Amino acid sequence: MNILFPRTTPEFDAESFTLLFPAKVNGQTIQCSITAEALEDHFGAASISETELVKAFGAHRSAIEKVAALMIEATRGAPVLLHSGVFRLYSDDT
Repeated sequence: MNILFPRTTPEFDAESFTLLFPAKVNGQTIQCSITAEALEDHFGAASISETELVKAFGAHRSAIEKVAALMIEATRGAPVLLHSGVFRLYSDDT
């Protein structure tokens, strides 16, 4: 499976307190997201403000994308939601 992550700024979803970011899977764009909780618990976001979440995402983008790729492969290319538990599951792999 060919998975690429375009270098775009993630989009803040204020309704679900997530950051949305795209992935290209075998040439098709899918939606990935990461919760504010995961960014606080695992990547040092100081709050759930958009600024802090984007800052934490940028500082740890490669680790987040690595886990996103693992989840995309596990779901055979489906959109993924990365929550705190996912990072506990893959903590040895990041």
